[in-house]
Amino acid sequence: MHQQSRRPAVLFLSLSIFAWALFDFANTIFSANIVTLFFPQYITEIIGTDARLEQISSTVIAYANAASALFLILFSPLFGVLMDRSGKRKKYIIIFTLLTVGASVLMGLFGGMNTGMIFGIPNGLFLTILLFVFAKFTYSSGNVFYDGMLSSLGSKKEVPLISGFGVALGYLGTLFGIFSVLIIIGDSSIHNAFWLSGILFLLFALPLFFINKDPEQKVKVKRPFLKGYKDIYYTFKEAKKYPSIFFFMIAYFFINDALATAIAMMQPYATTVVGFEASAFLIIFMVATLFSIAGALVFGFINQKYGSKPTFSIIGLLLAAAIIIAALPLPMWTFWIAASLFGIAMGSVWVVSRTIIIELSPEGKEGQFFGLFAFSAKMSAIAGPFIYGTITLVLSDFGTAASRTAITSLLVMVIIGLYFHSRVKIPRNQAV
Repeated sequence: MHQQSRRPAVLFLSLSIFAWALFDFANTIFSANIVTLFFPQYITEIIGTDARLEQISSTVIAYANAASALFLILFSPLFGVLMDRSGKRKKYIIIFTLLTVGASVLMGLFGGMNTGMIFGIPNGLFLTILLFVFAKFTYSSGNVFYDGMLSSLGSKKEVPLISGFGVALGYLGTLFGIFSVLIIIGDSSIHNAFWLSGILFLLFALPLFFINKDPEQKVKVKRPFLKGYKDIYYTFKEAKKYPSIFFFMIAYFFINDALATAIAMMQPYATTVVGFEASAFLIIFMVATLFSIAGALVFGFINQKYGSKPTFSIIGLLLAAAIIIAALPLPMWTFWIAASLFGIAMGSVWVVSRTIIIELSPEGKEGQFFGLFAFSAKMSAIAGPFIYGTITLVLSDFGTAASRTAITSLLVMVIIGLYFHSRVKIPRNQAV
C-alpha cells in the first residue's frame, strides 16, 4: 500500500488507476444506453401501440428492472464471500463483463426478430426482455467485484480521489455512449443500439482486463458461502443498537427507492405521458446528466459547509419537487426542470449518504455498515419498480393517469424517507 499520498495528476495517470476508472466509463455506457434509454424506448415502441398498452409497456420495463434486482439480492451476499475466499476480483469482473456484453449483442440480434410467438408474445420481444434481465444482473454483479478492487489501488487518503475520478469518467461515458449511438446507428431500428453498446462496453473494459492485477492474498480466508447471508442478518441486528444508523438506512431505502425508480422510468414517462419525441428525450437525459455532475460537485461543498444531515434533507426536498412537477399536468417545458432536479439528486445523493455512513458508523465497523448500506440500495431497486409497474398495470385502462398515479407514489416514499431522516442524530464531534 502507498505510504505517501500522490498528487492527483500522478494518481490519475497511473496505468492501473486509469484503467480501473476507464471501466467506469465503459459500464456506464451500458447502464445509460441500455438500462435507462434504449431498452425502455424499444419496449415502448413495440408494446405501446395505444394509451392502455403504453401503460402496460411501463409495467414490463418496471418489472424487468425489479427482476434483475431480485437476482442481485439473492446472489450478491455470495459474491462478498467469494472475494474473501479467493482474493480474486479481476477474474470475476472479466466473466461478468463478457456475459453482459454477450447478452447485449444478443439483444441486438433478437430485438428485430419476429418469427413466431412464445407465451403469446413475439419471440424476439420475449427473448430481448429475458436477455435484458440477465444483462442487467450480470452488469450489477460485475460492479460488486469492481468496487471491491478500489481499496487496493491506493492509500485511504487516495481512495476518495480515485473513486471520484471513476465517477467523473462514468458521466463522460454516458455522454459518449449516447453520441455514439446517434452517430453510428442514426435512424435505423432502435434494437441496434443494444449490440453497439455491448461492443463499446467491451472495448473500454479491455485496459482493466490486461493492466490491472489483484493483490496477492497472503492468507486464504475460509468462509462458508452462506456466511454472506448471516453477515447481513447480524449487521442488521447490530444496526438496531445504533438508532441513527438504523433510521438512516430506512431513510436511504425510501429516498433511493424513489430516485432509482424515477430514473429507470423517466424515458417511458417522458415519451408516453408528457409527450416528448424519443430524440428530444435524449437531449433531456444529457442535460440531466450534466446536472448530475454539477450536483455531485456543488453538494460536496454544501455538505462541507452545512453538514451532511441538512444537506441530505435538501436533496430529498429537491427530489420531492421534481416528482411533483413531473406528476402534475403542467406545460411540457416544466419537465426540463423536473429532469434537471432529478439529475442533481442523482449526482449528489451518493456523495452525501456515503459521508453520513462514515459519520455514524462506530470505529472499526465502517465496512460492515457500508455492506448493509449497499444491501439496502439493492433492496430498494426491487420495491420501487415493482410498485410503479403494478400501479400502471392495475390502472392501465385509465391511460396516462396510471403513470401519473405511479410517479406520485414516489412522493410518498420521499416523505417517509425524510421522516426517518429527521430522526437521525449525528454526533457533533463527527459532523463535517
